[in-house]
Amino acid sequence: MANIGFISLGCAKNQVDCERMMYRVQEAGHTICPDVVGCDVVVINTCGFIDSAKAEAIDYILSTAGLKAEGHVGKILVTGCLSQRYQEEILKEMPEVDGILGTGSFTEIVPAIEALLEGRQVVCFGSIDAPEQETDRVLTTPEPYAYIKIAEGCDNRCAYCIIPALRGKYRSRAMDDVLYEARLLAARGVKELLVVAQDTSRYGTDLGDGKRLLPELLRQLCRIEGFHWIRVHYVYPDEIDDELIEVIANEPKIVKYLDIPIQHCNSRILDLMNRRGNGDFLRELFDTLRSRIPGLVIRTSIIAGLPGEGEEEFEELCAFLRQQRLPRVGAFAFSPEEGTEAAKMEYPAPEVAARRAEILELIQSEIMDAYNASMIGKTLEVLVEAYDAENEQYYGRTYADSPDIDGRVWLACDEPLTEGEFVMACIDGCVDGDLTGYVVEEENI
Repeated sequence: MANIGFISLGCAKNQVDCERMMYRVQEAGHTICPDVVGCDVVVINTCGFIDSAKAEAIDYILSTAGLKAEGHVGKILVTGCLSQRYQEEILKEMPEVDGILGTGSFTEIVPAIEALLEGRQVVCFGSIDAPEQETDRVLTTPEPYAYIKIAEGCDNRCAYCIIPALRGKYRSRAMDDVLYEARLLAARGVKELLVVAQDTSRYGTDLGDGKRLLPELLRQLCRIEGFHWIRVHYVYPDEIDDELIEVIANEPKIVKYLDIPIQHCNSRILDLMNRRGNGDFLRELFDTLRSRIPGLVIRTSIIAGLPGEGEEEFEELCAFLRQQRLPRVGAFAFSPEEGTEAAKMEYPAPEVAARRAEILELIQSEIMDAYNASMIGKTLEVLVEAYDAENEQYYGRTYADSPDIDGRVWLACDEPLTEGEFVMACIDGCVDGDLTGYVVEEENI
């Protein structure tokens, strides 16, 4: 049996894939090591979505190759989106890599590792449209929370996005399978369940009668004992209907936080990018959501420098941000990805897109500061995540903060806290985008 190291890059969905591979490897009798140094095989599960993600993946491959040259690791196996996208180039341009698995071949991780250990090269690309194969996972997230992936692939075909070519058509997991996995996670002590997919709102439309099943899935998840928070990511705006709004508004376990990627607000650009809906639709949607879900925090992503974006369209996007004052926004410069329709269109120069993204970040920074200031004096529920030895403080998150992408709350307290515990905290300040507060007894609220 061998020592196997894993490096997982990219999104939470990719992390779930890596956790499933780790489980298969562990079940086969191999040892999963926390550090890649000394491992017989290092698996690098890559992202290949945009230029920055590709650069990060290549850096990890090359640094691992350096360890291999020094005799600190054995074989290198590259999996995930980068390998799916550059099937021939990786082995040709990085001869240090011993094998590659495509996104349709995660289930082949054990035979791939064993082939590498026998000195054979591995090149395996299964169907990216095949149904998901159910398996357990080795959780790599901190104990209080875990992701649950409810579907794979995407049918949206946005003009700037390469994901359908890397992940295949949209395939929902059976609801019984999702609920079974959720119960296992709850039994392991998971307190916050984060529901993810390329598009969670489309869940179930490829099953049975084509009905959207996300509302019913959320109801069922809320009935599982152990979960305190359920958070929903990647809800496309055109798929949000009255039933989904009602479930989110009325189910206490579902945090009032929605991740709704809009990418832009200009109607002509949205149409060019093959996005459904227009600017007026988005404005009306956000008004409706806020009126029907009190306290709702909306996260979105926007892209500066998309094809067709001139100064007028960019100013509209800036005005949209200032008007909507969304608490959570990620702003990115357009990355023309080969193989996409948008890459063939005329678009602003990269330096223009980068400058516009910086302007959006400055606007959003002011909005975030105002939002944090509005929290001072309020008492909020906080999920305790860990103790920071350097700062000698515990920290956690409110319902408004998703792990790794949003902020933290730094907690002052008289007694030791427990990871995964929920406490009430009175917010008394903000530092560098994070909130600060002190723990209070509930009877004193």
